[in-house]
Amino acid sequence: MDIPLIKTFWDTPSMPSKSVINIYPDPTILSKVLVDVIKDMDWTSYAILYDSDFGLLRLQELLKSHKRAFTSEGHVPFTVWQLEPEGDVRPILKQIQKTSETRIVLDCATERIIDVLKQAKQVKMLGDYHSYVLTSLDAHTLDYSELKLSTTNITTLRLVNPQRHYVQSTVQDWVFFHKALLEDKVPITADTLKTNSALMFDAIKVYSEAIQRLRRGSLEDVEVMPLQCSWREKWLNGSSIINEIKKVKIEGMSGSIKFDESGQRTFFSIDIIELTNGFRKIGTWDTERGITYTRTGSEMQNEMFQSISNKTFYVVSRLGEPYLTEIDKNLEGNARFAGYSMDLIDEIAKDLKFSYKFYLAPDGEYGSFNKETKQWTGLIKELRERRADLGICDLTITYERRSAVDFTMPFMTLVDVWIYMATAYLGVSLLLYFLARCTPDEWDNPHPCNPDPTELECIFSLQNCLWFSIGSLMAQGCDLLPKALSTRVVAGMWWFFVLIMISSYTANLAAFLTMDRMEATIENVEDLANQNKIKYGLLKKGSSANFFQNSNVSLYQKIWSQMESAHPSVFTSDNDEGVERVLRGNRGYAFFMESTTIEYQKEKHCSLMQVGGLLDSKGYGIAMPFNSPYRIAISGSVLKMQESGRLQQLKDKWWKNQKDKCPEEDKSKDSSELSIAHVGGVFLVLLVGCVVAFFVSILEFLWNVRKVAVTEKLSPAEAFLLELKFAIQCYGTTKPVWKRREDSVVDKDFAESREIEEDEVEEEEEEDRGFFGDENMEEEYIRMNGFNKNIRAMSTQSYS
Repeated sequence: MDIPLIKTFWDTPSMPSKSVINIYPDPTILSKVLVDVIKDMDWTSYAILYDSDFGLLRLQELLKSHKRAFTSEGHVPFTVWQLEPEGDVRPILKQIQKTSETRIVLDCATERIIDVLKQAKQVKMLGDYHSYVLTSLDAHTLDYSELKLSTTNITTLRLVNPQRHYVQSTVQDWVFFHKALLEDKVPITADTLKTNSALMFDAIKVYSEAIQRLRRGSLEDVEVMPLQCSWREKWLNGSSIINEIKKVKIEGMSGSIKFDESGQRTFFSIDIIELTNGFRKIGTWDTERGITYTRTGSEMQNEMFQSISNKTFYVVSRLGEPYLTEIDKNLEGNARFAGYSMDLIDEIAKDLKFSYKFYLAPDGEYGSFNKETKQWTGLIKELRERRADLGICDLTITYERRSAVDFTMPFMTLVDVWIYMATAYLGVSLLLYFLARCTPDEWDNPHPCNPDPTELECIFSLQNCLWFSIGSLMAQGCDLLPKALSTRVVAGMWWFFVLIMISSYTANLAAFLTMDRMEATIENVEDLANQNKIKYGLLKKGSSANFFQNSNVSLYQKIWSQMESAHPSVFTSDNDEGVERVLRGNRGYAFFMESTTIEYQKEKHCSLMQVGGLLDSKGYGIAMPFNSPYRIAISGSVLKMQESGRLQQLKDKWWKNQKDKCPEEDKSKDSSELSIAHVGGVFLVLLVGCVVAFFVSILEFLWNVRKVAVTEKLSPAEAFLLELKFAIQCYGTTKPVWKRREDSVVDKDFAESREIEEDEVEEEEEEDRGFFGDENMEEEYIRMNGFNKNIRAMSTQSYS
């Protein structure tokens, strides 16, 4: 019938109709906005709450966007829950709480949002670690003051921006109109304007604009005629009005308005807003650019520090020297404990200005996942159930634990000296490669017989630099030698470094082989597995047990099998019990522990010794609930302490300052592995040498820039940029030769005189060629004349 129908509400995609225009944003694109927001927030898991079938349709794109990958606990990344039309939603919220999910997408009627959030607060699901995304475009019009939300992250979307001048002026006109009608109650404000009201206004404006355009064109007046649905007759002006509506492009209360050929509003912008002290715009999404954030990184960081300041963190831990010990059971609060963990948290608290309260995990365990009960234990359980904000002890960071809680950067690791050695080797090779490209003395003529080359070559390619360094390290040398002062300084420092390292290693090896001590029967983990005299065990529930139990290495599988079948049990409830069994075992029992704890126990018990190297590389981190908003700030504080050396000072305080130290002579009898403490000075010398070489290279580079500037008649800045651009390209081993331009007066005179001489020689050759009749005599004369020309050329070069 060609009667235009303008919709102002969300509608499911249906059969296209040329007479239907929807001013509400296209539902497919609108759902993609939600997908982009959640992906940008890095939500890998969440719960979806919806209250109607239409809500599930709106969220269809979101459900399609994530693959159903299973986590280590056997749960899908998201769960979907349908709310009852009315009444209590707390049972559903409690079920979500049991899954430890803290990220929730809420799709329900606008009028119901406050009620759902109230019930969430009653079941403690509206705290620091919870985040909500509200899909309603009118969520920002509600009053959240009664919920007293201070730290909960609530994000929502809006189509109508109340801060836009057009919106505010239109609302003021409405208010003026109501006051003119002597109505005491003003119906709306810009902040409480509903999306449907704004779209209704925009729909009328779009229709009015279309009619005005038609009147300015061929249609003088719109003919109104009665029609019935049963008739096949069409409205005469309907098709023209529909086509004109689809061409309309105006600014309305809901932003820029334009339609595609099917009458859908496919171009629009959505504000991303966040609830803090009232709603605040943090970004914008549009169909062309996607998400564009208006909040800077520094603003986000300041907000994070403000939220931490003056907050009280509950810290869960477990007893174990030297990390945490109980001073007196009669004391209360933090005064009851002392140790490395407490000192570390205290330093972080001073830096970030928060307070803390320590308490012990009820079961005293680190934290492991029980596959039968599907529950965590120990510190991890306390964190997942949000009873603790932080968890700290000798808690190793493992993949399984990382899937359940968040960790800061490691505050304690053990790095071997050979890793530093490999780093030094790579660093020196790269520095030598870079300096060789910068200094002009390393660029040589590839063809020495050619006195006028067009390009120069550098032999110190990246491969050759690596070969030079490894050749020096193995004391074999190579056929490459540096020529420039800067590269020679680097090479000299590297040779000195290698000399000291090889000498230190040789001396350490000799001391190990010749030392008069009891010969150990076990040297490594292979020896331990291939004998049956010495029993060995470890902590029953911990990362070391998980390492052996889940290992795919046949040797470690064999060790785990032997420990499981041993009688009596070789497992212990804590590390102290394991140390006691070693001390009482008279070399009949070995105990696996983390290297840092072994280091502490060796300082405490002089009769203990460490056998073999590290089985794997681990780190200790501060655990916190998954998706904690405080992880970045606390990790930054740990990093700051690491860079300042404060972490090492704390470790020395609790590891080295023992009341009963082992006698120095006892320690000297042990031939320990070469550590960074023994050779740290030579690393420092190498670093200083590299820095000196770098500054020398800068001087050589600047001197070469000056020469190029004079040769090429360039400004120093142009020559500098020219040479720097070539140096930082980091590819190619050849470069062009800069030659002096022949544009000075002396050069021109010399060139002209040389041309005159060459012309005279050619004339003489022609006369001589005509004088000699015999061809043999003529060839002999030409040969002699060529010899004379060479002599002239040599004299000319000496003159120049």
